[in-house]
Amino acid sequence: MFLALLLQRAGIDCVVLESRSREYVESRVRAGVLEQGTVDLMADLGVNERLRRECMIDEALDIRFSGKLIHLDLPGLTGGKLVHIYGQQEVVKDLIAANLARGVPILFEAEATRLEGLTGEKPVIHFKHGGADKTLACDIVAGCDGFHGICRAAIPADRLAIYDREFPFGWLGIMSESPPLAEMTYCNHDRGFALASRRSPHVTRLYVQCDPSDDIANWPDARIWDELHIRLNDEARTELKEGRIFQKGITPCRSFVSAPMRHGRMLLAGDACHIVPPTGAKGLNLAVADVRVLARALIEFFKIGSAARLDRYSETCLKRIWKVVRYSTYMTTLLHRPPDQTPFDREIQLAELDYVLNSQAASTMIAENYVGLPFEED
Repeated sequence: MFLALLLQRAGIDCVVLESRSREYVESRVRAGVLEQGTVDLMADLGVNERLRRECMIDEALDIRFSGKLIHLDLPGLTGGKLVHIYGQQEVVKDLIAANLARGVPILFEAEATRLEGLTGEKPVIHFKHGGADKTLACDIVAGCDGFHGICRAAIPADRLAIYDREFPFGWLGIMSESPPLAEMTYCNHDRGFALASRRSPHVTRLYVQCDPSDDIANWPDARIWDELHIRLNDEARTELKEGRIFQKGITPCRSFVSAPMRHGRMLLAGDACHIVPPTGAKGLNLAVADVRVLARALIEFFKIGSAARLDRYSETCLKRIWKVVRYSTYMTTLLHRPPDQTPFDREIQLAELDYVLNSQAASTMIAENYVGLPFEED
């Protein structure tokens, strides 16, 4: 949706094929931490009116461990940058409305089934829509179809390098009708990781580390609240407010990168070519960074006939992707307790946290990555 708006503004025709219904994608709850660069792009595209009105602004990030508190002043550590809290489904609503208002065709419930001619000049997308088999001939295919989509799978296996790491824990996440804590709060506790995130003044997103193969039925509401109070060091139950839980689920933690991000006339972006653990709040923001690079390359290609930026699209994006994977992996290993953690490993982890607590350089590294790295120039 971001890419379509960027291309439409430049006068380049495009069609968006969305496999799900509009109702589904606008109601699917996902992350909500927007980097400064993502917010700036929404403003540049003129789709930030509701964001400005309804978002929450985070100027700090807290990390709790062993009865201690790391308080990161984001603007103070990053030269004034901060993050905005605005649900991903709200971003999607705004982008869909803007695309439709500006005449960008969006075909909902259009399931892409096959790609052909990717190494030629007119690739073709085969898809199902309205109960019929259809085709779409294009100049370029933008593979923004997620981890389970068909685009990455269309690249011959011998031309694709896969980097994959599955962590031995998952996140049990809930949405609660309750006010959030004053700051986004990460916790490293003897019993495992916890996160008190923020969605709105009246809705809280909360997580606890768990076995990724656990059954959600083993986690009744009372057990979840008990575990959150313990891991947040709120045994007195005075800080974390409980409310009605209206969503819960268990999500595995993994890192995944595939390269290259281009095959002929098809270019991948977002989850189609990279997944990061949620600890760094980078999934949506990294996808937006991809399409900023991709849009610039496509505009140059269609306006002046130069493929130079398209040729280095994958290399340019992967520089940022691996930096974000590094940061997300660092935060994940810093804050979680893996089941095979040794006493030595635990002491190293606590020493690292104590170092961050007392080091402005270490605090700045976390803050700079959290608010978002600078846009990759090429």
